[in-house]
Amino acid sequence: MPSFSFIHAADLHLGSPFQGLALKDAAVAAIFVEASRKAFSTLVGLAIERRVDFFVIAGDVYDGDWKDNKIGLFFNREMARLERAGIPVYLLRGNHDAASVITKTITLPSNVYEFPTNKPGSVKLDALQVALHGQGFAERSANDNLALAYPPPVPGWFNIGILHTSLTGREPHAPYAPCSVDDLRSRGYDYWALGHVHDYEVVARDPLVIFPGNLQGRNIRERGAKGAMLVAVEDGRIEHERLIVDEARFAQVDIGIGPDDDQTAILRRVEQAVQPLADDMAGRMTALRVRLSGITPLHGAIAANRQQWRDEVEAACHRVHEDIWLEKLELRLEPPSASVIETDGALDLRQLLAEHAGDIDIAAEAGRLVDEIAIRLPGGLGAATQPLDDSMETLIEEARQLLLARGQGAG
Repeated sequence: MPSFSFIHAADLHLGSPFQGLALKDAAVAAIFVEASRKAFSTLVGLAIERRVDFFVIAGDVYDGDWKDNKIGLFFNREMARLERAGIPVYLLRGNHDAASVITKTITLPSNVYEFPTNKPGSVKLDALQVALHGQGFAERSANDNLALAYPPPVPGWFNIGILHTSLTGREPHAPYAPCSVDDLRSRGYDYWALGHVHDYEVVARDPLVIFPGNLQGRNIRERGAKGAMLVAVEDGRIEHERLIVDEARFAQVDIGIGPDDDQTAILRRVEQAVQPLADDMAGRMTALRVRLSGITPLHGAIAANRQQWRDEVEAACHRVHEDIWLEKLELRLEPPSASVIETDGALDLRQLLAEHAGDIDIAAEAGRLVDEIAIRLPGGLGAATQPLDDSMETLIEEARQLLLARGQGAG
C-alpha cells in the first residue's frame, strides 16, 4: 500500500454570526467572525505546505443558509487554492448545511466531491489504494443509523468512513445519525472521520475513530484550542497529529474569594488567574468568563453593582493583556451571616431560597419567562438552544444572588 497523508476537518460553520457576542460587543464579535474564516484559510495553507494527498470535511461547512453569496465565494476561493495545489476535497453535508437548508449555490472547482445524501457513496483513489465512503444529510435532522448502510470495505485498500454523527450521544449536541462504535467497527474500515461534535476526541483506536472538533470556538461552551487532524499512513501504520488553527478563543477562570478579601484583593486575584491565559494566547483574542465564588461581606455590594464590578474585572483583565475581553462576570457568592433578612424573626430569606432550590415549578416558570424574552431577541437569537447564552440553572442562580443582595440591603 502506498504512503499518503490527508487532512480530516469538520464543523467549519462558515457564516456563524456570533450573535450572542454581537449583543455584548459588536467589535469583538466581528473579530470572532473573521477568526472562523482565518482558521480555515490557515488550515488550507497547512494542507498545501504539508503536501497532503487529499482533504476530508465531515459536515457543517456552513452554519446555515446564506444571506448572500459571500460565504460561498470565500469557500470557493479556498477550494481553488487546493485545486491549484493538486489536492482533491471530499465532503458531506451535516445538519447545519443539509440539502434542505442551503438554498443558494456557488459552483465549486472540479477538485471538490460531495457525497450523496440519499444513500452512502464511495470514491476510489486508485493511485493511493484508498476508498472513501460517506453520506450527507438530506434534512436538518437525521434520526436513522446511517452507518449500518455503508458498503463493505474494498479488500486490501485503506478504507475511510466519513460520517456526521453524535454516536451514542454527546451533550449538548443533538442526537443525529445515532450509532455505536461497534456499528462503525462492523464496517471493517481503517479510519472513521467524524463530524458534528465540537470537542476533539479520539473515540477509539481499533480502528481509529476521531472527532477533530470545530476549527473555531463559537461560544463559552466551546473553550480551548481548536483545529483539525493531519493523518499519515505509511506501510499500513497510521499516525495522527492535531493541527491547531483557531484565531480567537473562549476561556473561563474560576476564582475563589474569602471573607477577608476587599476589592483590591479580589481584583488582584483576577489578575493572577488571568496571567496564565495571557502567557498562552499566542496573539489570539480571548473572550473570558470570570466566575467569582466564596463567602464575602461584599456579596450585597457586588451583586447590587454588578455592572461596576464587571467593568472593574474587565479593567483587571486588560491590565494583564489588552486582548482579553470579559465575556461575562458570573457570581457565586454568599454573605458570611447565616441569616440574610428577618422580619419579626419570621423570615430567613436564604433558608427560604434554599428550601426551594431545584423546585420544578420555579424552573418551569423561569423557562416560560425565558421563552417570552427569546421571541423578542433580534437576529434569530431566540431560536438558539440557550437564547440567553446560559443554562436555566445559571439564570436561576443569578436571580437568587440578586434577591439575596437586595435582602441584605433591606436589612
